[in-house]
Amino acid sequence: MFSALNIAIISIIVIIGITLLFFLMSSGGKSSRKDNGKKKAKRKNEQAQIRDAQKKLAQNPRDPEALQILADVAFSREDYETSFKYYKILIDLCAMHSQINEFDATVRYAISAMKLKNYNEAYKSFMIARSMNKEIFEINYNLGYLEFLRKNYERAAALLKKASILKPDHPETIRYLAHSLYRIKRYSEAMQIFKKVLEYEPENKDALFILGQCFYELGQNESALKIFRHLRTNPKLGPAASLMSGTLLIKQKQYENAITDFEIGLKHENIKPEIELEIKYRLANAYLQNNNIEYALQQWKDIKQLSPDYKDVNELIKKYREISANKNLKVYLMSSNSEFIALCRRIAANFFPGAATRLTNISLHKNEYADILAEVSTRKWEDIVLFRFIRGTGVIGELMLRDLYVRMKEIKAARGICLTAGTFSEEAKTFVAARLIDLIDNPELLKIFNKIPGAL
Repeated sequence: MFSALNIAIISIIVIIGITLLFFLMSSGGKSSRKDNGKKKAKRKNEQAQIRDAQKKLAQNPRDPEALQILADVAFSREDYETSFKYYKILIDLCAMHSQINEFDATVRYAISAMKLKNYNEAYKSFMIARSMNKEIFEINYNLGYLEFLRKNYERAAALLKKASILKPDHPETIRYLAHSLYRIKRYSEAMQIFKKVLEYEPENKDALFILGQCFYELGQNESALKIFRHLRTNPKLGPAASLMSGTLLIKQKQYENAITDFEIGLKHENIKPEIELEIKYRLANAYLQNNNIEYALQQWKDIKQLSPDYKDVNELIKKYREISANKNLKVYLMSSNSEFIALCRRIAANFFPGAATRLTNISLHKNEYADILAEVSTRKWEDIVLFRFIRGTGVIGELMLRDLYVRMKEIKAARGICLTAGTFSEEAKTFVAARLIDLIDNPELLKIFNKIPGAL
């Protein structure tokens, strides 16, 4: 009895379900047929309007009502060549026919021109439309985009900002606004807008890269470095990202990591020549900072083959070949402070052959130069001598010699010796001409290196 009742209930439920399903399918079909019917009716109505308008135009090629119908239908069907043609005629007729909406015709003509990539005509028409009404999104956005294409970034930013107020969630407006702000170096504003771009387009790596550049320009180096290192392996942006990350790492004195990033950048295919050259140039600098002259020289040689006159590569090759060939010169210019001071001590102690030299004071000034005070005794004279060892290969000017002279007077040194791996300016030589200061430049210093005890 109970079983039979259950079967009856289940049967009723199934029947109701089938009935509902049939009803829904029937309603859906009717609705679909109804929609299709509306579309067919609309198409028939449009066809009738087109035929009627074409008949009128055959009698009067400048009939405003017929032109309006043909222009609007073409525009709604995205037939922009046709709409462009008819809206142009309508605009010309506006002065004689008050029933034509000049503003609407101008905007639609401009949009048609945009779709056809006739940007000059679009620009002129959007400008006219904006003189009539500045509060329309399509006008501000398209004009902003056109100004961006023309590289008028200040004007583009103003128009796109207006468009973003009128339609805050339009991705293209936000994207071009961000790029415009970046181009006019308004990095703080651009940074905020690029963050919004990435909310809409998380996979937009170009936007991410420029966001990194905004961070870099604003001095937010850690945030910039995080982005650039993330993009190192990107096929399109990887070389430029590696260049930026390596540069930031050099600033942080992370030379090994900088070398790694530069090398990742150079592994990319189809790398732009200018980026390849700059990566190699900065990679050489990283090797140099890491005291690896041979690897730096190899990069400079590669650069010279690609671009013989790139920056100061020829001078660098000449300079560091000489340093590489002379281990004492390498120590003098590039080794640790302790090794540099040890070499300077040996030079000072043996500078006067046959003399008894006692070093009484040694001071190092910002890794730029070392002063060594010595008491020197020979058979003929005894004096206090101040040695100044300048750590560089540039031109030493008069100011450095004046400073040395002041220091000599303070400590009552009778004589001064100034040594450099570079050269002295004419002004410096003139300054010491009447003073007891001897100048030792690069050629003379190399001779000293070869003579000192334990020369390398």
